[in-house]
Amino acid sequence: MRAFLPSQHGLHFDNAFPEGPVIRIDFGVATLGVGNAANGLCGGMVFTALDYWTARRPPPADRQPPAYGTPLFGYLRRRLIDSWRLPAGPLVYLRFMQPWYPDGERRSGPLTFHGRAWHIAVRQWPALRADLDRGWPSPLGLVKVASAKPAEIGKNHQVLAYGYDLVNSAVTLHIYDPNQADNDHVTLSFDIGDPTAPSPVAMVPDVSAVPGVLYFFRVRSWPSLDCRPTVRVSRSR
Repeated sequence: MRAFLPSQHGLHFDNAFPEGPVIRIDFGVATLGVGNAANGLCGGMVFTALDYWTARRPPPADRQPPAYGTPLFGYLRRRLIDSWRLPAGPLVYLRFMQPWYPDGERRSGPLTFHGRAWHIAVRQWPALRADLDRGWPSPLGLVKVASAKPAEIGKNHQVLAYGYDLVNSAVTLHIYDPNQADNDHVTLSFDIGDPTAPSPVAMVPDVSAVPGVLYFFRVRSWPSLDCRPTVRVSRSR
């Protein structure tokens, strides 16, 4: 496998889509729109870029986001839904979004409640590192908003980690960010030295509407059978 590089293997357009439903359900007498493309298709873009890389094919050459109804938009939409990992995936975001959730360890009498830093250092980082050590890019869900409102789940984000630097306990991930097409210099940094203490996660540069990262987790992925060398995805104009 070639090493993943956003400028070569990422999609060449930003995650910027106009207002409109992600899914339209036709009931015959009426049509129901679900989701809002303006919130982004980041998970679909991450999974699609990984599909093309796995198939050893260059990504679509489009420099503008595809329009609704085009084959490429349909593919992104389907992979977006895959990236949600229903029904469990949204529950992870909702859990770690909660304003009351601690960043560091919290003790209550004999009980210990692990915070976000512990889950990153003990649960997420080892699994992510195993992926990267075998040369496999790994999708990540980023919790970017602290809110008890489920409707704000769309303010979170997904990226693709493809490499890392480890200096003592300081980790710097190299990531493909769908919001920054062709940028090979986006990083996600954190420290795993003390899982009991809060450890800020820094994304640089961060161009999201909601800056900052509270938590990240590995999103399990699988190659799509639709992304085979014999399948062509039409380019939008």
